[in-house]
Amino acid sequence: MFLLIGLAVVLVSIVASFTGLHGHSPLQLLHPAEIIIIVGIAAGSFIAANDAHVVKSFVPAIMRAARGPKYNKDDYLELLSLLYQTFKLAKAKGMLALEGHVEHPDDSNLFSQFPGFSGNRDALTFFCDYLRLLTLGTDNPNEVETLLDEEIDTEHQNELHVQHSIQTVADAAPAIGIIAAVVGVVHTMGLLDQEITVIGAAIAAALTGTMLGIFIGYGVLGPIATALKGAIDADMRYYHCIKAGLLAYMQGYAPAVCVEFARKTLSHDVRPSFYEVEEATQSLPPI
Repeated sequence: MFLLIGLAVVLVSIVASFTGLHGHSPLQLLHPAEIIIIVGIAAGSFIAANDAHVVKSFVPAIMRAARGPKYNKDDYLELLSLLYQTFKLAKAKGMLALEGHVEHPDDSNLFSQFPGFSGNRDALTFFCDYLRLLTLGTDNPNEVETLLDEEIDTEHQNELHVQHSIQTVADAAPAIGIIAAVVGVVHTMGLLDQEITVIGAAIAAALTGTMLGIFIGYGVLGPIATALKGAIDADMRYYHCIKAGLLAYMQGYAPAVCVEFARKTLSHDVRPSFYEVEEATQSLPPI
């Protein structure tokens, strides 16, 4: 939401200045030749530099940047409740009690208590994979922590591929605008035998190319790339929260303490209070 508001402020500032202070029509800023050059080079270089997955992810990435982080405070409260219930079951009945839930998560009466989490296939698979390691006898928290860090970092880098590509185009957009301006100047040089108004219009169109390149790079794509990175970084805290809970359980802590370890990894804007978590976990059905 803030991304859309910010982009609107940028656009309105330019248009208001050009029309209100200078008395020109905003249509004078739109020159098809310059737009085709800038958009064409930017799109072509983006496609040439990336694989099909990144190219197909461009539009969803823009939507994700506009939407912001996927998880809110309620989602994390549900996750912490799930961790508590899972570790409580393991403590009470042993790790093998989790085997049926891990192997058939869609039929699990444990995971079904938490519809938001169970509907998140990536997070469900991630959690079940590590619970499976525990049921198979893995008991070295240092080794598991290394594996968790490696998987989370790999997924994080995969998520950032499209963001890096958008940022690269944003950085290149001002230079692409210069290309459009140079092409406009070359066109203008062929009009030197025309009236001054014709030459002036051609020069204005050429300079618009530079303006559009800077506007698209610093005013549109740059903020989108930054907002997208913020959303991706924030969403990865979901997996770090799971990681903290798993490692605490492997070190022998009680379920309530494991959940507190996990809660402490969250940023303040989405972190439930200790008492909110306590109330939520105490209201869970018996296992």
